[in-house]
Amino acid sequence: MSDAAVGEGARRAARAIDALRRGWPLRVGGADGALDLLAVESARDAALAAFASADLLLSGERAVTLKLTNQRASATPGPVRLAGAAASVAEALAIADPALDLAHPFKGPFHTVATGGEAAAAAAMTMARHAGLLPAFFVREATDAAETECTAEDVAALLDPARLEIAARARLPVEASEAAEIVAFRSPEEASDHVALVIGKRDGHPPVVRLHSECLTGDVLGSLKCDCGPQLHAALHAMADAPWGVLLYLRQEGRGIGLVNKLRAYALQDQGYDTVDANLRLGFPVEARDFAIAARMLDLLAIPRIRLMTNNPEKVARLEKEGVEVVERIPLALPTNRFNEQYLATKRDRTGHQL
Repeated sequence: MSDAAVGEGARRAARAIDALRRGWPLRVGGADGALDLLAVESARDAALAAFASADLLLSGERAVTLKLTNQRASATPGPVRLAGAAASVAEALAIADPALDLAHPFKGPFHTVATGGEAAAAAAMTMARHAGLLPAFFVREATDAAETECTAEDVAALLDPARLEIAARARLPVEASEAAEIVAFRSPEEASDHVALVIGKRDGHPPVVRLHSECLTGDVLGSLKCDCGPQLHAALHAMADAPWGVLLYLRQEGRGIGLVNKLRAYALQDQGYDTVDANLRLGFPVEARDFAIAARMLDLLAIPRIRLMTNNPEKVARLEKEGVEVVERIPLALPTNRFNEQYLATKRDRTGHQL
């Protein structure tokens, strides 16, 4: 496929994600069928009446919470379609939003049917996550013409890290080191800009590298529920003490589910769920970040070999899979507090962090 065709596909996907956030219907196509969709979270009853569908499309993770995946073998682990499940936006939200589970504990009975397009359904869940919405849709088979449409291939093109390029760079003295340069990365159609902070003077040795996913609550507001802010600043100071280092600041809030959904996960934690179960109840995978973006950033910076500062062996494996040589894993040990002890214990016990 030509670069022009890929670019046009990525633009279609970007317009479709914008439509999701605005509560507009759209069509997503795939090799095995096309679906007309309306995001539950942003929909209004008037739009639903015009859309004329009571079927719901939920992520496989949310379906597991609702104990639906045993109804159809093909419903595991992908998206699940519920026939005639909701006649209004409020009814759909009671099914899709785990924050409402306590107020609506008895759901169903539900009848699962074929999605009508597995590739399109999977792409829709990815789009919802990038739109920062709950992974739930009103769904119907594609009918007539659609004002906004894209394909699963278009979504893949939009999110392809290969489209990332260096957009700008400048000297940026920071508290940890006056010898620092900031580099911004951008793709033509995707809205999130990622940045790298290069500390110290490049030499022939692999730099100390830290992959840090954006955390507004921890990095900016000083949240005690996580260790993100302290990790960020400790990593910068460690890089300043090394010959040189690179902080990759990835715009993937909440392990890739977005700020609003992360706050929903916080609310679920207040109900007693840990971070893993909170994400699953929301309908998202435990880990939704794309570390291929980090590999692309390192490639653009001409850094093939690194010393990775992380407590997460999975980051090492994911980067090596993308062609980055990790010559050393450097642990990052920090004190806990009474608000993040359970969070860190979950990291250790359920996601394999070596703390």
